[in-house]
Amino acid sequence: KAPGSVDKPYVQPLIQYQAHVQTYGWLDSMLGGGHGGTEGLAKQMEAIKIQLLNQKYIGEIQYRVHAQTYGWLDWVNGNGIAGTTGQAKRMEAIQIQLTGEMAQKYDVYYRVHVQSYGWLDWARNGEKAGTTGLAKRMECIQIVLMKKGAEAPGSMVRSYISK
Repeated sequence: KAPGSVDKPYVQPLIQYQAHVQTYGWLDSMLGGGHGGTEGLAKQMEAIKIQLLNQKYIGEIQYRVHAQTYGWLDWVNGNGIAGTTGQAKRMEAIQIQLTGEMAQKYDVYYRVHVQSYGWLDWARNGEKAGTTGLAKRMECIQIVLMKKGAEAPGSMVRSYISK
């Protein structure tokens, strides 16, 4: 017999991310599916770092954010800082994508919690998630890697809202 429950077998984490949040600075890193940021505290995410773990295939994770005052910033590669620190500028939206073999083997899904809206739906593979032109802060993010073609973790209808 198994030594414990087999209802939720251990799965090696594939992604890790860390949010920089107003007042708190860098929060603890989250593994795939965790909530990076805060909810219900009216605190803005200002920056994010994302990296792949236990990587079996060649490729990178790339991401960019839409930041208050600056608009869309440049793409950064795994574990680079996207957004700002020490400037009190809110993140408003994000795009995340995989490259190389990783993009052929996995889909990256992500959703964000936004001021006034709460959790928006899931975006995938470079799609925009969040808001632009509405001056709304991103407060929290959830990211998962799924095998290519697997069913989405939830609705994908409304992941991005713009003016």
